[in-house]
Amino acid sequence: MLDVHTGPVDPLLPAALDDLAAAADTTAAWRVLAGTAARDLVAARLAEAHLDATGILRQLGADPPGPGSLWGVWAARTADAVVTAEHGPDGWSLQGASPWSSGSDRCTDALVVAGDRLFAVRLDHPTVAAGDDPWRGVGMAGAGTTTVRFHGTPARPVGGPGEYLDRPGFWHAAAGVAAVWFGGAVGATAPLRQRIRSGRGDAHDAAHLGRVDAALGAAVAVLREAAAAADTGDDTVASARRRALVVRATVEVAVETAIRSTGRATGPSPLAHDARHARHVADLEVYVRQSHAERDLATLGGLAATAPEVTL
Repeated sequence: MLDVHTGPVDPLLPAALDDLAAAADTTAAWRVLAGTAARDLVAARLAEAHLDATGILRQLGADPPGPGSLWGVWAARTADAVVTAEHGPDGWSLQGASPWSSGSDRCTDALVVAGDRLFAVRLDHPTVAAGDDPWRGVGMAGAGTTTVRFHGTPARPVGGPGEYLDRPGFWHAAAGVAAVWFGGAVGATAPLRQRIRSGRGDAHDAAHLGRVDAALGAAVAVLREAAAAADTGDDTVASARRRALVVRATVEVAVETAIRSTGRATGPSPLAHDARHARHVADLEVYVRQSHAERDLATLGGLAATAPEVTL
């Protein structure tokens, strides 16, 4: 059984998380995620997963998370870590290992992918256990990410076979992750902004911040467009997929610009003497690696080659 925290799920999470999830307002949700990420990327990571789980449950016709609960969405798999589902006289159960499971030390529930289906599980069941792969890196060390193992764990199916992936909401959530990256990028520029506001900056510092501002502006534009499309209710899987890839690529560039330009302007001092900033940058550099980088760009290029040209 995992060591599931009781009481408030995490004091750093947005206080109105449940209300925000129930409202189904993508722009508002992403704004809260970005604002949280600018201050604390671990808290934003947990909030993003909970909001994603809430959206999945709603879209696939399942009951919403209960008050005070915290949900993870565990869909990763590797060659030697997969989860399988079995149906027996007592219902469904899960067997196997779920890698890269964030929030394993504090989530009360999780949506877990097994085969081509999604299942909801309670994490306080005695058949659930953390693996033997503790997180050793500095970045995102507080997210409670490990391999979680299931040993005949009771599970409730959510949606039918293939429905988890075959919906626009899957790609809306993929774009929502980039809203957290965006907030992290804003937070990473704090030393540069403070340097200029205090009067210690020069023209070179201003140029670095100008480059960052342009990159963040592009990120804001695509995030707002994606959020508006998600809330229309008439998006298609194909259009949502392409848009999510554009959003993630654009925001990734903004993240890289924010980290690089801030470091080049301010030198090593913030990373050496400001523990909060150093941790934030380390968290962000790990978090943005959820991007598939050139693999996603190759996919996007294939989609763009057969689609109408982008116009104003």
